[in-house]
Amino acid sequence: MSQGASDLSLTRRRRKPDLLAWGLGLWVALFMTFLLLPIIAVVVVSFSSATYIAFPMPGLSLRWYARIFEYRPFIDSLITSLQIAIGSAVLGIAIGVPAALWIARSRTTFAGMAANLLLAPLSVPAIVLGFSLLYLLSALGLGISFNALLISHTVVSIPYITRTVLAVYRALPPDFEEAASVLGATRWQTLRHTTLPLIRPGIFAGSLFAVLISLDNLPLSFFFGTAQANTLPVVMLSYMQTQFDPSIAAISTVQMLIAVVALLILNATYGIDKLTAA
Repeated sequence: MSQGASDLSLTRRRRKPDLLAWGLGLWVALFMTFLLLPIIAVVVVSFSSATYIAFPMPGLSLRWYARIFEYRPFIDSLITSLQIAIGSAVLGIAIGVPAALWIARSRTTFAGMAANLLLAPLSVPAIVLGFSLLYLLSALGLGISFNALLISHTVVSIPYITRTVLAVYRALPPDFEEAASVLGATRWQTLRHTTLPLIRPGIFAGSLFAVLISLDNLPLSFFFGTAQANTLPVVMLSYMQTQFDPSIAAISTVQMLIAVVALLILNATYGIDKLTAA
């Protein structure tokens, strides 16, 4: 009897984790479906032949992708968005990488304060950051312009680059740089031939995330955009105030495609799992 009761108890214990695993898998599947359904709906609607967004669709058509090229503000704003995104990433590298290298090797209290200050734009609401930068840049004489738009996006790009470079650099042992110094390399040679190649994955990942965030940034672009230099999210918002046809879904699909391609390039080049593990 005791042996049978023991076997029955063991069987019940084996079934319980299986039920928990199935329940957890079902919950994850429902959650992923909840996240992906709106994205899939946007992509599907972009191929609709109707003149308005509706389900079910009367037919399939590529007319709304042609509308992207017919409506010139879409193309102009997309080019401006790419210029701002790439420019802010370059400036973010120029500021964030040296700061991350110094913070990672410094043991002073000021270094910790500087790290928190560089990461502050991630925690400050975008509308508050936009107001603050608007007053500051206006006082400096920049006002609403392409340069002001570039500076505001750079402020948001710096934390992403600093954070990834800091994580990668802190994971590296200092032995490589010490070995380079022992072998006679100067500080510049050590930085160029040892440090930068080792932290290149962090620089690449941080700059790519900065580009993606910039392409999707609406609040800051809304503050600093002009008629000659406006980003794609602002133009899309203005377009939807007067029209609501599937061309919005088409340009949104193109924007999502750019983000997906960028992430695939990152994963193929370095591997996202390796970067997050660092």
